Amino acid sequence: MIGLERGIVKLIEYQNTWKAEAEKTISELKLLLPDVVVDIQHIGSTAIFSIHAKPIIDIALGVNDLSDIKPPYIEVLNNNHYIFRGEDVSNQILFVKGDFEKNIRTHHIHVVNFNGIEWNNYINFRDYLNAFPEKAKLYDMCKLNLSNQFPQDRNSYTKGKQALVSQLLEEANVWKKQSVRQ
Repeated sequence: MIGLERGIVKLIEYQNTWKAEAEKTISELKLLLPDVVVDIQHIGSTAIFSIHAKPIIDIALGVNDLSDIKPPYIEVLNNNHYIFRGEDVSNQILFVKGDFEKNIRTHHIHVVNFNGIEWNNYINFRDYLNAFPEKAKLYDMCKLNLSNQFPQDRNSYTKGKQALVSQLLEEANVWKKQSVRQ
């Protein structure tokens, strides 16, 4: 299953189809943006094999500079059902894909500077939780509790897990620096 109504929090067990869908999306984005893409990675909870996730595929699209995503590329993406949502958070441009008549989102494409803070945070967090199942389980339990508490309120769900995400991200960045030195 891929897709979730906007604003709803519903977590499901990891699905093998998520990896295949992410790979398909990555290939499509490389074809649509060959001149600006440095790297594209499957990120977020659907890329962490041992946890529950909202069934929305998150993709980090790394570019040399956010200004590389100019109107011609925005139009190309819009014409291929990736809808421009602008700078949803600082240093990031968001595109979404889904069935907008039903208010369903299937993909979030996060355009960030390759090897910038946002890029490294996405990659390090994913890799850390895949490398340390006990940390992934801690994150999973937090998410499950919050999804039961806030099934209709994605903002409260997201705010509720922020402290743990920050802690795990700090650990992930230390882990990554240590593994690079070895």
